[in-house]
Amino acid sequence: MKKILLLSDTHSFIDDQIVKFVKQADEVWHAGDIGDLSVTDTIKKLKPLRAVFGNIDGTEARLEFPLDNKFSLENVAVWMTHIGGYPNRYNIRVKEEITKNPPKIFISGHSHILKVQFDKKLNLLHLNPGAAGNHGFHVVRTMLRFDLDNGEIKNLEIIELAKRG
Repeated sequence: MKKILLLSDTHSFIDDQIVKFVKQADEVWHAGDIGDLSVTDTIKKLKPLRAVFGNIDGTEARLEFPLDNKFSLENVAVWMTHIGGYPNRYNIRVKEEITKNPPKIFISGHSHILKVQFDKKLNLLHLNPGAAGNHGFHVVRTMLRFDLDNGEIKNLEIIELAKRG
């Protein structure tokens, strides 16, 4: 079993609240718009990190992290990208592939809107953790955490951090 912390859209911001939850996870996944790499460097010092770059990320982040991160953990296929859309409205770039070969979990960020939605057509769970940073229109900073255990997603939890500062 692995305890996962999923965050996105930090936009160069990391604080003690985020770090507290990082320390509780086995792995941290960042769904893009990292901003300054000090965010991911801080996380990597504490826990293993899987990440993708987002539309605001510069050359350094694009050299370190992929556009799409596809992997399997605990017998769960995962596809993480920053701009991916959501069930019935997938981004044109991913739509054909996700339809032909859907993962069990499809993760995107970008919208700053926390969303957990099951796609009945593709039999996958779509996750968008909202935004953990201070930049954007969201009012409350959010993340998700869950366990992966031998093919199952368990104990999915919304984490609400402080209001955007």
